[in-house]
Amino acid sequence: MIQVRELTKLYGKKQVVENVSVDIQRGQITSFIGPNGAGKSTLLSMVSRLLDADTGEVLIDSTNTKKLKSNEFSKRVSILKQSNFMNVRLTIRELVSFGRFPYSKGRLNEEDEKMVDQAIDYMDLKELENSYMDELSGGQRQRAFIAMVIAQDTDYVLLDEPLNNLDMKHSVQIMKILRRLVDELGKTVIIVLHDINFASVYSDRIVALKNGRVVKDGPTEEIIQSAALKEIYDMDIPIQQMDNCRICVYFNS
Repeated sequence: MIQVRELTKLYGKKQVVENVSVDIQRGQITSFIGPNGAGKSTLLSMVSRLLDADTGEVLIDSTNTKKLKSNEFSKRVSILKQSNFMNVRLTIRELVSFGRFPYSKGRLNEEDEKMVDQAIDYMDLKELENSYMDELSGGQRQRAFIAMVIAQDTDYVLLDEPLNNLDMKHSVQIMKILRRLVDELGKTVIIVLHDINFASVYSDRIVALKNGRVVKDGPTEEIIQSAALKEIYDMDIPIQQMDNCRICVYFNS
């Protein structure tokens, strides 16, 4: 379990995240949703240690993350940032191999190579593994980055808006893969999402932020309700049931 306790982050005098506490259960997809500027990505960055909190703490399986050495932390938590800029030319296989760095320090052994192979196969990238990243489509690149995260083999996988700049087909593909990571490999996925319908269909739990604070936190079916969404987004959002999925009809609200 990840336990977030009273996290606060200020940029200058502006409180971007204010006194946030939340528990993230193992073996689930937990989605952070909310309007732009709600503090979702900042909260995820503090959980992943990319950003220092001004106050509060994060516990992973009852251990304060500040007490974990970087290498030990990297064996337990992986993070896929919103933008993944690279100034070196890498093949898919070379990129995915970086996921083994906490274990191999760049000198991959047989076990590391096996994990890289498994991650590439899992993301259906075997035929492309020697292709360079700058030759790929946006969806293929995103799958390669997720393969790197899979190769890192952490219990907790954090993703900051991984559907950005992807079309509908590739967005669905990525979400199905994340669902499989939880259901088949027992991972715990925490994801920042803008599209509430992806959160509705694929999440087990939703944490909704607004103005830097948690305004809703609970099982998906409790949050995907018109009254709750009104509080989060200041919009009247009708809900329709389709094949056991609750779909938010917000495009004409």
